[in-house]
Amino acid sequence: MADPIQSKRRAAEVAAYACLDPAHFAELMQCFLSDHFRLAQRAAYSVGMAGRQRPDLMEPHIGSLVDQLERKDIHDAVIRNSVRILQEVEIPEDLHGRVMDVCFEFIQNRQAAIAIRAFSLTVLYNFSKIYPEIKNELGIIIEEAMEFETPAFRARGKKILANIKKQKHPQHR
Repeated sequence: MADPIQSKRRAAEVAAYACLDPAHFAELMQCFLSDHFRLAQRAAYSVGMAGRQRPDLMEPHIGSLVDQLERKDIHDAVIRNSVRILQEVEIPEDLHGRVMDVCFEFIQNRQAAIAIRAFSLTVLYNFSKIYPEIKNELGIIIEEAMEFETPAFRARGKKILANIKKQKHPQHR
């Protein structure tokens, strides 16, 4: 992780190593959770790759990912990869409220990086399947933001709005 140049190939090598066993994965997570800005930033890409390859190894670290989301003193890469992973893993029930709160904050903060906001939309949509009462709020936020948003946010927002509407009005066969 100390290489002066981070490349996709190098990140993939680190991720592959981390996926070999839980101890290696824990090492990578220590780098990702480090207070050393550059180390955490470089580890973020590998954590994202490894988390997608081995969600089972990510499970014990989900609480740490959520803790990262609430920090204001870390690189966007750490937050972006944390939210990206949370789109794809099962989040323990005791963390649902914290994750929903921070994701609602992200999608309403136009200063947040677009990838963080787009991934947060997906996390919230996933939660709307468990907590249908958030669908209205999520839909309103997306609809109100559409004309001012980037193409990435609009594309993801349109897809989520369509899915929310389908769930509200399922087609009868």
